[in-house]
Amino acid sequence: MEKKTFAVLGMMCAGCAANVERRLNQTEGVQSASVNLPARTALIDYDETVTSPEQMKESLSAIGYDLVIEEDRNVEAIERRAYTGLMMKVVASWVIAAVVMAISMGWINIGTRDTANQSMLILALLNILYPGRQFYVNTVRQLMHASANMDTLVALSTGISFLFSAFNTFWGESYWGAQGIEWHTYFDASVMIITFVLTGRLMEERAKHSTASAIRDLMSLTPKTARLVVDGSTVDAPISALQPGDTIEVRAGEKIPVDGTVVGDSVAYIDESMMTGESVAVEKKTGDKVLAGTIVKEGMLRFKAEEIGQKTVLANMIRMVQEAQGSKAPVQRIVDKIALIFVPAVGGIALLTFLAWYLIGGQAYLPQAILSAVSVLVIACPCAMGLATPTALMVGIGKAAEKNILIKDATALEEIRKVNAMVVDKTGTLTQQPIANSQQPTANEELKPHAREAMQQLQQMGIEVYMMSGDKEERAKEIAHEAGIEHYRSEVLPQDKENLVRDLQAQGKHVAMVGDGINDSQALARADVSIAMGKGTDVAMDVAQVTLMGTDLRRIPDAISLSKQTVNMIHQNLFWAFIYNIICIPLAAGLPYLFGVHWQITPMWASALMAFSSVSVVLNSLRLKIKK
Repeated sequence: MEKKTFAVLGMMCAGCAANVERRLNQTEGVQSASVNLPARTALIDYDETVTSPEQMKESLSAIGYDLVIEEDRNVEAIERRAYTGLMMKVVASWVIAAVVMAISMGWINIGTRDTANQSMLILALLNILYPGRQFYVNTVRQLMHASANMDTLVALSTGISFLFSAFNTFWGESYWGAQGIEWHTYFDASVMIITFVLTGRLMEERAKHSTASAIRDLMSLTPKTARLVVDGSTVDAPISALQPGDTIEVRAGEKIPVDGTVVGDSVAYIDESMMTGESVAVEKKTGDKVLAGTIVKEGMLRFKAEEIGQKTVLANMIRMVQEAQGSKAPVQRIVDKIALIFVPAVGGIALLTFLAWYLIGGQAYLPQAILSAVSVLVIACPCAMGLATPTALMVGIGKAAEKNILIKDATALEEIRKVNAMVVDKTGTLTQQPIANSQQPTANEELKPHAREAMQQLQQMGIEVYMMSGDKEERAKEIAHEAGIEHYRSEVLPQDKENLVRDLQAQGKHVAMVGDGINDSQALARADVSIAMGKGTDVAMDVAQVTLMGTDLRRIPDAISLSKQTVNMIHQNLFWAFIYNIICIPLAAGLPYLFGVHWQITPMWASALMAFSSVSVVLNSLRLKIKK
């Protein structure tokens, strides 16, 4: 099995994401596919003996989306061009809209009513053919494969408005006038719907760009070139040309390009804060490990490359964050199912709205029936629902990464907030790791900086803390007292740690385990939430749902607080997304008329409100960035 994250181009709404995910999951050989709309990515777990990225790309291409599988394609450059193109369409649409509104409102007098209508018809057609063209192209592609998305709603609403207005332009007087029915054209609605939807998407794109800032910051840590040592002299080479075993030179102020081991008489001080959160520069000399993305603050060093490309620690961090941001929280899976049927359901509601008005008033109410149906099609946007969870998750997981907290998936982020009991390993977690030399082993007999403060914060949050130690009773009691921990156990074996976790769970506790060694892996696997120290063993980090880079234990309460903030934000977003549709759809359908109130949301305002709903959800999620 292969698990990879691919960029997906062409997704604009929650319906798009649902269609892409469904298409991928229907592909033979794909075990699971999870699509992240804000990040424009798909996390795919597939059997490479059954299917291939090329086959998945072809499958998505058939419904109008592009799976980026080529390593040399610059996705960021493609998205920048797409953003520029969207901006040009927005400007063009606003120019057309301004002229159409001026004619419609009588601010520009261009002759007779027929001349004005014909002029607006031409402008509205131009708006459809250039700024709005993609809505119609995508709708045709979707319908050919029995699917629909937000583009379908926009194409239907603007198409109906345009065609009805075109009919009235040429036959309004002879058909409606002959029956004594007042008639109008609604080219302004057709134009403004496209204008507002495109404007909303432009604003969304700007806001979504901010949600992915953590990944971009991590990616920017890797330099583009390296100074390769060849026959005693140096030559600049692209990162892609480096091989394991190459000797690389890095000078003060430069970033280390790949992972490796210092060789020769090199000595330098390295800033590893972006990897560990530790602000003090670390001395590196012969035999020490250096990591890609860290910065030489003083001195100069040469090192032998060992892990390059996607195998570096930094690349693994980026991959972990990407996969976590692309994973789905349990609540998101429910929303995805709603989004998948939402567009067809809205089409049904719009049809019922049309029939209700027509049955109430007959031929004379046909314009009202059409406008009400168009308003329902426009205002009922699934985008806000589709963006509610992933945007908050992207910001939350990204903010965690900035604080050197790596969260494996969305479920872990959701679960951390529920923790009310925590089992903490002593050696290597609360205290410094044992240090051994050739003469005799010595242990550093002290607590890590801020360990006591972190334990106090956890207990103030209502979390019971239990320290587990293999030390004798006297030593374990001493460390527990220093750390401010009331509950502790001494002389424990790995099985004892797991048993404690199991016992606490049997009491109804939601248990987190914090450890760093192989002897903690059993308890880590058993816990509801597993937390590993980033300087611990690979086994502990593989099992753990959360990895703390560095030694600062205050990141544990930080992670819990961030989890609570993120989940609260998701709930806020979903509330507003659902309440928006619950309130606005009846208003757009004209429900107030039943109670004697002659008012409803018009198609033009419906498009503005729809655009605002999606943007507001993204902006609300971005508030996480500034929360403490």
